[in-house]
Amino acid sequence: MNNKTIMKKILFAIALFVFVSGFAQNQTTKELYETAKKFMREGDYDNAALVLNTALQKEPNNYDMQKDAVYLFFLKKDYAGALDLGKKVIERSEADEEIFQIMGMTYKAIAEYKECTKLYRKATKKFPKSGVIYNEWGELDAMNKNMDGAIENWVKGIEVDPNYSGNYYNATMYYSNKSEVVFPVIIYGEIFVNLESYTARTADIKAALLDAYKRIYLKGEIYKALQNKKTTLFERSVLETLTKTVTMATEGITPNQLMAIRTRFILDWFAAKNNDKFPFRLFDNLQSMLKEGFFDAYNQWIFGAAADIATYDNWVNTNDKQAGEFKKFQNGRVFKLTPGQNYMK
Repeated sequence: MNNKTIMKKILFAIALFVFVSGFAQNQTTKELYETAKKFMREGDYDNAALVLNTALQKEPNNYDMQKDAVYLFFLKKDYAGALDLGKKVIERSEADEEIFQIMGMTYKAIAEYKECTKLYRKATKKFPKSGVIYNEWGELDAMNKNMDGAIENWVKGIEVDPNYSGNYYNATMYYSNKSEVVFPVIIYGEIFVNLESYTARTADIKAALLDAYKRIYLKGEIYKALQNKKTTLFERSVLETLTKTVTMATEGITPNQLMAIRTRFILDWFAAKNNDKFPFRLFDNLQSMLKEGFFDAYNQWIFGAAADIATYDNWVNTNDKQAGEFKKFQNGRVFKLTPGQNYMK
């Protein structure tokens, strides 16, 4: 870079500073803050920092602006700056889950795993029902090759915050790679696709669900799970109900066979009044879709798409009314789990 170019950059920076300084005199703190956030959204972090710092000079104790300043340091990869300010911000009474997330991302970025663990331990004491924090703690453990700690945190996150999807995703993917455990995949995985139905992660879980059903029926893992002393009463009840459908899998595990198997399961589960003993929102939801005529489309959406996307697209095209009504139904509902229905412990 030659001297002429350097001089131009210096003059531009001076001009920008003068402009912002004059601009700031006529702007409220709120207006400056909104301008800074606009620059952040646009990825213009230098201008965002300049305007945000000006706003903070007007209101140095504004919590939201301090939190965004920490995040801005992180985005600019100024991790020392993020930690320096962030350590002060998390001590404030207003400190929320988000600032702990930002600090966690900062510690992870510089591989300070011990400090990050201390941070999450502190966060869960302040927010004992935060699924977000437990999810990130589990991801930290996974980064540090501590998979036992990771799954413990993800399962705890499911327990304390049953409607946060991230822990279901990570727990499903964890168990899908465990040769000796398959049952949690079909429960956690199906809950996940109902909580988070249209993201890139959904396709991963659909594939894991299809593989789990193949393992249960084609590899006999349904019986291995029943013999496992760690299997809970709820898991045992589900598996025993599924054993009634084993002969239906003799032609293979296909989307159509799974439709028949899962229809039989729901009918048998409720006929035996198992849902009185183990009230479970997921199974209530499946029964409701079966009654309302959406169950076929729902199963195609999960297993058809996972088995062969071209075949699934053809099914959608030839069943456009059914597929369209299901999508409208799915987009119009909010799937919520009921607290206290975690039987997977």
